Amino acid sequence: MARSVSPRRKLINTTAAWAIGLLIFFPILWTILTSFKTEGQAIASPPIFLGFDWTLENYRTVMERSNYGRFLWNSIIIAGGSTILGLIIAIPAAWSMAFVPSKRTKDVLLWMLSTKMLPAVGVLYPIYLLCIQLGILDNRVALVVILMLINLPIIVWMLYTYFREIPVEILEAARMDGATLKEELLYILTPMAIPGIASTLLLNFILAWNEAFWTLNLTAVNAAPLTAFIASYSSPEGLFFAKLSAASTMAIAPILILGWFSQKQLVRGLTFGAVK
Repeated sequence: MARSVSPRRKLINTTAAWAIGLLIFFPILWTILTSFKTEGQAIASPPIFLGFDWTLENYRTVMERSNYGRFLWNSIIIAGGSTILGLIIAIPAAWSMAFVPSKRTKDVLLWMLSTKMLPAVGVLYPIYLLCIQLGILDNRVALVVILMLINLPIIVWMLYTYFREIPVEILEAARMDGATLKEELLYILTPMAIPGIASTLLLNFILAWNEAFWTLNLTAVNAAPLTAFIASYSSPEGLFFAKLSAASTMAIAPILILGWFSQKQLVRGLTFGAVK
């Protein structure tokens, strides 16, 4: 029998959860509030929380100065393309590791995860030269491939974990009924793992959307996403905090909205297989 939680313990847990949530959300809230301040109010000391003159001037300046739509479209193409390409490669890889494992499968998974520990700056120079030689510097295709490779270990690990929760007997029954490998992947495995695949897609889309190191170093104008859009408000004349906050708010708004509407699916996927 499951133990019942006392009302006091439930109140403590709820209060702690709200406190942690508000602590994590506060920097975002502060950025949004600062975007409606004047530059003087943005750097005021002590800081002004709510008692300031609300203005949309920063947003008007940002829209007039920059082509926000082009940066947004580049972010969608780069984040979406790298995530979809990663899933196309990772689903068969995770399937083979989960259902046709070898004695080296765990070693391969650990090796893939270890590549995430490599400092990105350590491989920047060769990749930069390679992009120049191939003529794909400041190109969305290059960023799609690079971000896919960066996040591929996470995609494979997550899908491998989800696939391990699916009873192998179901796939064996499908094979006995004459299902081909393609039919097994498309019509049996994928529908059963939709929650896990969806959460993997969402998480890696967010990671690719927020990637700044590679996008800032491998783009200039044509393929620059919203991370470069934010960085453009750091100038030799100094930081314009109010305008920078407006640009940041416009950059994070799409992903915040996506996360808000898909939070149930994301939680469901992240807890997939946790309770049997």
